Amino acid sequence: MHIKGEIRSDEELVVDGEVEGIVESGSLLTIGKNGKVRANIRAREVVIFGSVKGNIEALERLAIRDQGSLVGDIKTATISIDDGAYFKGSIDINRPEPKVTAKPVKTEAKAG
Repeated sequence: MHIKGEIRSDEELVVDGEVEGIVESGSLLTIGKNGKVRANIRAREVVIFGSVKGNIEALERLAIRDQGSLVGDIKTATISIDDGAYFKGSIDINRPEPKVTAKPVKTEAKAG
């Protein structure tokens, strides 16, 4: 199968064919061993077993598995690259924003 265009999903998505364009997932995106993606990718989590040419923004985690390849720039919080994987590009590690808890503000009213 060959898809040219945009793919947007909130569910887990597995690509095991050819895709050109843009791929977005609010969940886990897996590029299978037969997957050949020439697209910019944005997803919560990305796992690559096939080949990707394009930039990736993985909000939580990116993993390039054995025999997987990526040519492009990465923005992610966590990355793992297995032995036997190929990567060419730059990596920008985004640290998660510290959680700030709001403190209640005390107010005093004067009767008068």
